[in-house]
Amino acid sequence: MDDLARLSITEASKKLASGEITSLDLVRACKKNIDARNAELNAYLEVFDDIEEQAKEADARRARGESHPLLGIPLAIKDNILIQGRRVSAASKMLENYTASYDATVIKKLKEAGAVFMGRTNLDEFAMGGSTENSAFGPTHNPHDEARVAGGSSGGSASAVAAGMALGALGTDTGGSIREPASFCGIVGLKPTYGAVSRHGLIAMGSSLDQAGPMVRTLEDAQLLFDTIRGRDPFDSTSINLRPTTYDLQPKRIGVPRHLLQKGIDEDVLRSFNASLDTLKAHGAEIVDIELPSAPLALAVYYIIMPAESSTNLARFDGVRYGLSLSGDSLVDDYAKTRAAGFGPEVRRRIMLGTYVLSAGYYDAYYGKATAARAKLREEYDDVLKSVDVIATPTVPSPAFKIGEKSDPLSMYLADIFTVTANLTGHPALSVPITPVMREGKDLPVGIQFTAAHGGEDMLFAAGKMVE
Repeated sequence: MDDLARLSITEASKKLASGEITSLDLVRACKKNIDARNAELNAYLEVFDDIEEQAKEADARRARGESHPLLGIPLAIKDNILIQGRRVSAASKMLENYTASYDATVIKKLKEAGAVFMGRTNLDEFAMGGSTENSAFGPTHNPHDEARVAGGSSGGSASAVAAGMALGALGTDTGGSIREPASFCGIVGLKPTYGAVSRHGLIAMGSSLDQAGPMVRTLEDAQLLFDTIRGRDPFDSTSINLRPTTYDLQPKRIGVPRHLLQKGIDEDVLRSFNASLDTLKAHGAEIVDIELPSAPLALAVYYIIMPAESSTNLARFDGVRYGLSLSGDSLVDDYAKTRAAGFGPEVRRRIMLGTYVLSAGYYDAYYGKATAARAKLREEYDDVLKSVDVIATPTVPSPAFKIGEKSDPLSMYLADIFTVTANLTGHPALSVPITPVMREGKDLPVGIQFTAAHGGEDMLFAAGKMVE
């Protein structure tokens, strides 16, 4: 029965359609793995108590003649995405007991499709981190080596899919938070074009950077989930309708910015990446060297813009309107006590940095320059993507590191070197597993990242399938 939990979504959907299995079978198989491993992995913060009832309702809908590839499919949901009537904490003490009053648009679409929500998954607090060690409820562990991180901030979703606790999951990506944990856990992760998926009902971190996306086992599953949740939303003014997706493309030219690969990457990760390029060439793609002169600035630009937007977004958590509320001697003291107790160290660090770069004396020196550099970076990527179909890099410079290994925040931030650019420019990006690397006798997953032009998700899937 637990083998059912290892099926891809598309495989399971075919078996459901043929009557070979039921949604209840799938849910019970995933729940068995949750019972066996979640205590150690800490992927789920909460497993919903009505999962079997949801599955039975999906089976009843199918019996009434409804059909959708996601009908009855067990999915895990990152705990910063609102599901009406469910707790949503963003892995923070600030929102520990907060109950969502409405559905996020992505949740509404998945409910219409008939997906079964298994529970809410762990993350770095308010999505601020790259390892899920910043959760107020403890770190998530990597199913391939429990001494290592699952990545972040969507580490709980990645761990749940990799461990067979769900057939797929939703994550959010602000600077690589879908792609990095996908790489660390050996699954597929898509950061869509900015605006392609509504942000309505996502707890905001960086409003010009955030995107929800699928975390799954195969490219077909990523296409399926993306097509279900995409589209213009009247509740999100930044959302857009992309052109219809074509899935019979063949990338002809793949650009590689080799000047970015000269240092800072583990040698075996680079070998695995180069072997993947050989695979792409064997499928008929031309590998060409490209130059992205402003790309080395991306990390610095990101760590100015992201904290600035985070500081602004988290100002609403003041102990007055909702969430944690502690009383002091004055209103200002109420704010101070609530925010000091409700926010963890990494969140406080980013709020302070963001407030600093937005202050009157430093706005032009930092935030203004970062915004100009961001525009230049997007222009360079747009120009390069006129001459190549996709850009390829490693997803992360290393495999998953050990829990507690990167106590220095700067060393943690460097793991985002290849992922932050797609969020700054708004381009879609995809991480696909490639040949694993060995650490201490264990095979650890790594990934290749493809970046395409705006609205070019179909080209990403085509490139990914050549590797997959």
